[in-house]
Amino acid sequence: MSKSALLALPACMLLPALSWAQSTFDGTWKADLNNIQPSTKPDRYLLQDGLYHCETCAPPVEVKADGQDHPVSGHPYYDTASIKILDDRTIEETDKKGGKTVTTSTSKVSADGNTLAFKLTDSSASSGAPVIVQGEARRIATGPAGSHAISGSWRTTQYANMSDNGLLVTYALNGSTFKMTNPLGQSYAALLDGTDSPYSGDPGTTSVSVKRINDQSIEETDKRDGKVIGVARMTVAADGKTMTVAWQDLLHGTSGSFMNVKQ
Repeated sequence: MSKSALLALPACMLLPALSWAQSTFDGTWKADLNNIQPSTKPDRYLLQDGLYHCETCAPPVEVKADGQDHPVSGHPYYDTASIKILDDRTIEETDKKGGKTVTTSTSKVSADGNTLAFKLTDSSASSGAPVIVQGEARRIATGPAGSHAISGSWRTTQYANMSDNGLLVTYALNGSTFKMTNPLGQSYAALLDGTDSPYSGDPGTTSVSVKRINDQSIEETDKRDGKVIGVARMTVAADGKTMTVAWQDLLHGTSGSFMNVKQ
């Protein structure tokens, strides 16, 4: 499931006076599924004449919808994709990397054609158990005549369920180093001065930088091979019990927010 920067003075010059040892970020946080604001930008798919197109994938994907593995390029999480048509309203996708299945998903369009229910099991960025996600999307535009029901534009409206390993994150400030770990095996330890540090456990993110905005907020910037791919600003409420995360996905041109609750 998550990051960026803005600071005039190096964090190490501010730390003693501002008592970052008592950071309000320290601890384990869990995303609240009832307080997720998904991106308003729709996803676009086309399944017609035996070909499946994911037009908003980055980069776009085009493979035969014959249930066989087909090579795709430019994606750090998978190198083959398989699309199987289960019926006139349902498809199944299987993504693999190096021959190993990393993601499986099922997407089913409602009888009235207006709702898309999806379920996916994803281990593409996890060294532990896969993340299991269920949700719904609302149709924004229909596909061309004669295309499969999955065709058209869809906007995610809710995440009905997600396994805890995709919701939990732990932060800790040690001196001038801000650390993140999560159950997926992802982690980083970055100085609060905006310099790049390695990001471990996510094949799509190679480095990260963090900067302090004020006592309650920091920004994280994620990069892939030196290119900024995502930004998130994390702001802890005055009571220290909740954290609002406003994110931007620069690869897909999307943005949204969610709330973390202190555990």
